[in-house]
Amino acid sequence: MRPPGFHGRFSLLDYYIQFRMRRFLCIRSGAVLRPLRSRIPHYISEGCPKGQPKRATRFPVTMTEAMMATETFTFQSDVSKLLDIVVHALYSNKQIFLRELISNAADACDRLRYVALTQPELLREDAVFRIVLIPDKVAGRLTIVDNGIGMSRDELVENLGTIARSGTVAFMNQLAIEKKTDFNMIGQFGVGFYSAFMVADRVEVITRRAETDTGHGWRWVSNGKGTFTVEEAPTATRGTHIILHLCQDEQGYLEPHRLRHLVKTYSDHIAIPVLLREGDTEEAVNEASALWTRPRNEISADQYKEFYRHVGHSFDEPWLTLHYKGEGAIEYTGLLFVPSVRPFDLFHQDRKHHIQLYVKRVFITEDCADLLPAWLRFLRGVVDSQDLPLNISREVLQHNPLLAKIRSGLVRRFLAELKNKSKTLEDYSVFWNNFGAVLKEGLYEDLERKSDIIALCRFHTTLHPERLVSLEEYVGRMKDGQEEIYYITGDEAGTLIRSPHLEGFRAKEIEVLLLTDPIDEFWPATIGDYSGRKLVSAAHASLDLHKITNTTKDPETGDIPDAQEATAANIDGLIEALKKILCATIKDVRSSDRLTESPVCLVAEQNDMSLHLERLLRQHRQIEHTVPRVLEINPRHGLIRRLADMAQCDEESEDFKEAALLLLDQARILNSETLPDPSAFTRRVTAIMERGLKILPSG
Repeated sequence: MRPPGFHGRFSLLDYYIQFRMRRFLCIRSGAVLRPLRSRIPHYISEGCPKGQPKRATRFPVTMTEAMMATETFTFQSDVSKLLDIVVHALYSNKQIFLRELISNAADACDRLRYVALTQPELLREDAVFRIVLIPDKVAGRLTIVDNGIGMSRDELVENLGTIARSGTVAFMNQLAIEKKTDFNMIGQFGVGFYSAFMVADRVEVITRRAETDTGHGWRWVSNGKGTFTVEEAPTATRGTHIILHLCQDEQGYLEPHRLRHLVKTYSDHIAIPVLLREGDTEEAVNEASALWTRPRNEISADQYKEFYRHVGHSFDEPWLTLHYKGEGAIEYTGLLFVPSVRPFDLFHQDRKHHIQLYVKRVFITEDCADLLPAWLRFLRGVVDSQDLPLNISREVLQHNPLLAKIRSGLVRRFLAELKNKSKTLEDYSVFWNNFGAVLKEGLYEDLERKSDIIALCRFHTTLHPERLVSLEEYVGRMKDGQEEIYYITGDEAGTLIRSPHLEGFRAKEIEVLLLTDPIDEFWPATIGDYSGRKLVSAAHASLDLHKITNTTKDPETGDIPDAQEATAANIDGLIEALKKILCATIKDVRSSDRLTESPVCLVAEQNDMSLHLERLLRQHRQIEHTVPRVLEINPRHGLIRRLADMAQCDEESEDFKEAALLLLDQARILNSETLPDPSAFTRRVTAIMERGLKILPSG
C-alpha cells in the first residue's frame, strides 16, 4: 500500500499488481498470505488548482463495487493504416497478386458449378467456365474476368468492404452444415483481393450475381486509402470483372510474356482455363489440369517424364517415379521423382529442396522447409493437399502438425520404395553414386529413422573396392572373433586402401569400410552400432586385432603364420627416447601390431577427432591448431630396429634427433598431411643422403 501522504493515483490495478507480487513472494518463501480484506483502501488524487499539490483522499471501494464499475470498449483503428498493413506486410512478393485474384476467380466458378447442380438454368447463357486476362497498355490497366457466381450488392459491400471476410469461407461453412465436403476452393481468409493494391493505385470491381434477374450489376471502386464507392452497373454480365489501374512503376505487368510466366508459375494446374487476350484473340496459358490428380494407370511414362522435366527444370530422365495418394488423418497426393543425374546445387549451404507445395491445385511455395527433411533434398516433384490450412498470405503454413503428418508419410513411403529398388544392385548403384552422401545425412540428423536409412546405405570396402556392399553383407562375413565393424575415413577409396592403418587388417583379411564423404565423419558415432556390432575407426589407437582369427595362409608353406614378435629387446628404450624429442608435437609413442610394412603411422585417441576430420576443418579454416596424435611404431621394421640400436648407444646424438624428426614427418606424409616445415624436412633428407646413411631392409 502507498502511504496516506502519497500524492498521485492509486487504482484497483495497482492493488492487484501488489497482491500478485505478495503472493509470488510468499510462494517463493513458504510464508502464508493473509486473505484479502473485504474493503480495500485506495488513494486517489482529486483535482487541485493549478500550482497546488494534489491532496490524497481515502476512498473505500469494495471489490464488488469495483467490478460493477467496469466498462467495455471496442478497439479503434485507422482503416487506411490497417489496409496498408494488409497490403504491404502480408506478402513478401508483389507478383503473387495475380495468383490471389485468379484463385478467387476460380473459387467463384467452382461455387457456381456447385449451385448449378440444383439450378442448371443459371448456366444457360454461358456454360463454359473461364478466366480471362486483358492487358491494356494504353490505359495502363489489367482486367481479370471470370464468369463465375458473381456478387450481389450486399455481398460486394460485405466481402470487399470488410477486411478478412471471405465469401468462400461462408460458402464452405454452409457445405459443411449440409455435409458436402467434396469441393475444391482455396480462398479462406478474405484478404487475397487486397493484394491488388500492391500494384494498383485504384481498383474497380464490376460484378453481377448469377441468380439476379434485374439485368444489372454493381461497381465497387476504391483507391485503397480506407474508403470505397458502390453504384449500379447496368451493362454487367454474369461474373466479375476486376480492373486494376496499375501504378506507374508496375506497368510491366501488362506485358503478355510476363503474364504467361506468372500464370505458369502459380496457376498452371487450377481446373479453370486461364486465357490471355491480345487484340481479338484469346490464348490458353495454363494447363487447366493437374497430372498428379489423374489415376496412375491413365498416365504414360512419357507424360511422367515431361512433367518431371517441367517441375525439376531438368533434361535427364527420372531414376524413380513415385506417385501415390496419402489417406488417413490428412489427405494429400505426392508425385515425387529422383533424378538420374546429380543436380549442381545438391551441396549448397542452404540445403533447400525442390518440392512444389500446392493446396487445392494452387501453387503455394517451393521453399517449405518442413515438407521434407534436408537429407531428401534431391527429390523433385509436387505435393498437393486439400486439408492444409494456410495463413492469410498463403505463404506460410498455419498448422505444423498437419504438415508433419504429410512429411512423415512422404518419408516413410519413399524409403519403402527405395528399399524395393535397392534389391537390384546395378540399378541402385546409379542412385547411390549420385545421392548416397546426402541420404547418409539422415543417419546423423534423423535418429528416428536411422535403422531404415542404414539398411539402404552401401559402401566400398577393402575386400570389394569396386562393388557396393551393405552392412548386412559385411556382418554376414565377419571373421571369427570379430565383434566390431571397422571403417576408415578419407578423401579417396584408392588412397585409403593403401593406408598404413589398414596393414594389419589386410594381413588378416579383415574387411574395412572405405568412407569418403564428409558426413562419414559424423554418423558412425551417432548411430553407435549396427545389429549389435559397434562401429570402430581403424585409424584410432588401442585397436586389438589379436582376438580375430587369422585364416590367411602363407603362399609358400600353406601354413597360417603366427604374429611375429619383435626381436628388438630395446624397443622400450626407443619409445622413451622418441617421447623426449617429439613431446612438443605428439601425445604419445606406442608399439603397434597394426603395422606390417610401414615403420610408423599417426593415430587418434578414441575421443579425439579423426585425422581426416581435422584436415577438413583446417581446410575450411574452422580450426587453427592441430590436435596432438599418437605415433605408433612397427617394432619389426628394419628402420625401427636400427633406430632402437641408435637410441641405446647415443640417444642424444644429432643424427638420432634428426632421424626422429624425419620419422614423424614420414608419418605425416603417409597420412596425407601438410608438413609444418617443408624446408626443414628437405634439409634433413638431403643431409642423410649426403652422409650416405644406409638402412637395412626389414625382415
